[in-house]
Parts: sequence; C-alpha cells; structure tokens
Amino acid sequence: MNSDTPSEPPFDGPPNDENASGGSPADDGQPGGGQWGDGLPNGGQPTGGQPGEGQPGTPNPVPENPAAENPAVRARVPDHVAGGCFSTGAIVMTGPSEFIVDFLQTVGRPHRVAVRVVIPHAVMPQFVDALQKNLELYKGRFGDPVMPTPTPNPNAEQRRPSPQEIYDDLKLPDEVLSGTYANGVMIGHGATEFGLDFLTSFFPQSAVSARVFLAAGQVPRLLDSLRGATKQLEDRRKGNEGNP
Repeated sequence: MNSDTPSEPPFDGPPNDENASGGSPADDGQPGGGQWGDGLPNGGQPTGGQPGEGQPGTPNPVPENPAAENPAVRARVPDHVAGGCFSTGAIVMTGPSEFIVDFLQTVGRPHRVAVRVVIPHAVMPQFVDALQKNLELYKGRFGDPVMPTPTPNPNAEQRRPSPQEIYDDLKLPDEVLSGTYANGVMIGHGATEFGLDFLTSFFPQSAVSARVFLAAGQVPRLLDSLRGATKQLEDRRKGNEGNP
C-alpha cells in the first residue's frame, strides 16, 4: 500500500511557519458516499432560500409545505468534541480511498496536529462546494476576509521539505493518529471565524465527530488546498484510465 503523501502545501499559520509540502496522490480505491450541507455549527437547522445554502448535490424539489424545504438536521454532539478546536493551518493528504485533513495548531513549539479528519474521495468535492458557498455568503455579509500576511522566508531557494521532514517537526499525539471519520459536515460563520462540524451520518443518529474553528482569513487558503488535492486525484485517475 502506498503511503499517504501531502498533496498541497499547508495554508498559512502564524509568522515563521515554514511548513511546506508537495507530492502526488496515492493509488485511489473505492469511493465512499455521504451527505454534505451548510448549516449551523451546533448541529441546528440549515437555512434556505439563498444561494449557497442547503445540501450540495442533493435534489431540491419544490415542496407543497414550505416548512418541509428546510428539514431540521439533528446531530448529537458528544461531550469530548463539544468544545471544539481552533486551527491555524492544515495539511491535506490523499490516501488510497480517502482524503486526510490534518488541522494544525502552530502557535508556539512544537507545532502539533490537533485534529485529523478522514473524508472519502467521493464526498470531498461536495465539501469543497459547501465551503465555497459559505465563503460567498460570508463575503456578501462582511466583505472579503482578511488573510494573513505571509512572512518572507529567507530560505526560499532551498528545496521543499519532504513529507517525512514535515511530520518530523510536528507533534502527532497517539489519540489523533488514526483520525476521525466524517461523511458529512455543517458549516457556519461569524464575522471573524468559521465553524466546521464534521459528522458521521449513520442510522439511526448523526453525530459530530470533530469540531474545528478557523479564522475567516484562513478559509480561502484551505479551499485552495482542498481543490488542489481533488484535482490531483482527478488527474491521477485520468492518467490511469489512459494506461491499459
């Protein structure tokens, strides 16, 4: 089995964050499936009637009862994830059948992986679409988010570190090593931050498996990394189709 390799550089953390990575996706496996929708980070009821809200990829027939257009999304929030985790950066990787998103805390040393979320290949594009629509809603209300100013790197001409070198400098706690599965997400935002509630949408009860908060200015960089990873996987699949 090929080892996971970061497919995009991590988006910026605080000043002097020198993490960077590159590589190609590992062999892809069977895609998963899931339901992704915009909503409130506390597992409340998604709003509707505006562009970018609802459940991407899900048919939206016109209901006879207007209240049926926005069914309540109920997700249990376990005590151990209720407090959430604030992230200052992320690394996106591609595994055989899933994407791995490592949300980092890069304030102080050592930098650490705070939350690892495992997302099936087939549902990542829906997550990207939902996050993009929420970003557009944010811009409509608050304007463009203030993005962090990157600190000049005096060693910019040096080679990019390998994935192994990146993770040698990161603390990866045992309880985070295997990650947290998610086949759904609810996204909300305020004036300065976004909240991502990753869900396990299993019968009979959906539950929040991980809760992550990001500064609004970090979201465009996260989107770029997620899109880059998705495109690399698509390119790899097209290349495999062209080889007998």
